[in-house]
Amino acid sequence: MTAQIVGEVMTRDVVLARRTTPFKEVVRLLDHHGINGLPVVDADDKVLGVLSSSDLVRCQARRDDPAVPSAVTAGDVMSSPAITVHPEQSVPDAARLMERRGVERLPVVDEADRLIGIATRRDLLRVFLRADDDIHRQVTDEVVVAALDLPSDAVRVRVRDGVVTLDGRVETRSQVPELVHAVWRVDGVVGVVNDVAFRVDDCAARAPADRRGRA
Repeated sequence: MTAQIVGEVMTRDVVLARRTTPFKEVVRLLDHHGINGLPVVDADDKVLGVLSSSDLVRCQARRDDPAVPSAVTAGDVMSSPAITVHPEQSVPDAARLMERRGVERLPVVDEADRLIGIATRRDLLRVFLRADDDIHRQVTDEVVVAALDLPSDAVRVRVRDGVVTLDGRVETRSQVPELVHAVWRVDGVVGVVNDVAFRVDDCAARAPADRRGRA
């Protein structure tokens, strides 16, 4: 069982700019395509930075300041270096990176750091719009039965709005956190409620061996 990867959800037809793209042309690109940001690349399609509508507004607000050089190209306005991801990275990892760095889009690059796509916040959020029935099926078939080798009726699975509730009983205590962790990794899961009991506590601390009399 693996999480969905960035390469499966990214947008491949990327609107981009070059370092020398004029400021007004960047504005036209954003307006024409209905987007609020784009990557800036060099002649080899390697990502130099990312430019957002916020960068443009901030630039416009500073135009009256004589101490600030005029911005005339994308290279003057872009935020650099760009925060990028690779297509094989998982969607949850990319989402965490996006949240941690406070960005709305992540250029996707290949092993040579050339642009091959872009992942926006909207692209990543699509993963969490899975139907509850699909999530229920994957948790039961791939987690309970396949991963933990339990009978399908050992753990009752309920899903509502992406929140998975687990109820039932497993053999050992150590299986419970393993189960919960595996469910969290399923695409579309936004919460896990654990009501699973266990028969044997295999995590109980054992008394240390008596070391008296040993050399």
